[in-house]
Amino acid sequence: MQADATPTRARIGFGEVRHRRLAPVEHAFAYPTCFLMLPMRSLRRQADAVLARNRRAPFGFRDADHGDGRADSLAWLEELLAGAGIADADGEVWLHCIPRMFGFAFKPVSFWYAHRADGTLAAIVVEVNNTFGERHCYLLAGEDVEFGRTLSAAKVFHVSPFCQTRGDYAFRFMRTDLAARDERGRTAVRVELHVDGAPLLLTSVSGRIEPLTPAAIRFALWTLPAMTLAIVARIHWHALRLWLKKLPVVGKPA
Repeated sequence: MQADATPTRARIGFGEVRHRRLAPVEHAFAYPTCFLMLPMRSLRRQADAVLARNRRAPFGFRDADHGDGRADSLAWLEELLAGAGIADADGEVWLHCIPRMFGFAFKPVSFWYAHRADGTLAAIVVEVNNTFGERHCYLLAGEDVEFGRTLSAAKVFHVSPFCQTRGDYAFRFMRTDLAARDERGRTAVRVELHVDGAPLLLTSVSGRIEPLTPAAIRFALWTLPAMTLAIVARIHWHALRLWLKKLPVVGKPA
């Protein structure tokens, strides 16, 4: 972590989301995206003047969109880690998430990277939202948690009406050092769903990272003005296409 005299700044990313279904019918899409990369502990010590946090703005971040909906999402994460017996996540906590744009946000997935004071990863929390208004978190912790390594978790949360709630996720996180002097870098997250030992879904989000500046926000609003609304629209559009391909619908479990 950087010293308080030089607080870590918020970042913005521009890149692409990809999704591919392999069976029983093939279906794929790719869309441009933008995302926030927020140093939550640094922001607790000193707010970033460029980031509109918990207030109305065309582009910003709201804590209540995460965790249990409280006004301090970092406190929720710290309680989650403490409850899991993770006591060494005493470094920076980076949150990779979709911004709130023009008052609207739907975040299919967000990633919390909890670091130790020496910069190594103590845990990653994958926060998933479905279109039924439900939220679930997959906690990845242990000696295997590091960038570039494949991590796994059993699927226990219903997301799509075209997928059963079973199988295993394989996660792979890649990111350049966010402490770089020019505050620029790249990130990529790849998620695969395997069912009965075979890959079913391949998903990724990747992009370049740069400082969050007024110019970067204007660029995001100019090039992707309806992105957050389009996320929900695209989810339903692709669901319709899968239905037209006669893919069986799976009922939501109790």
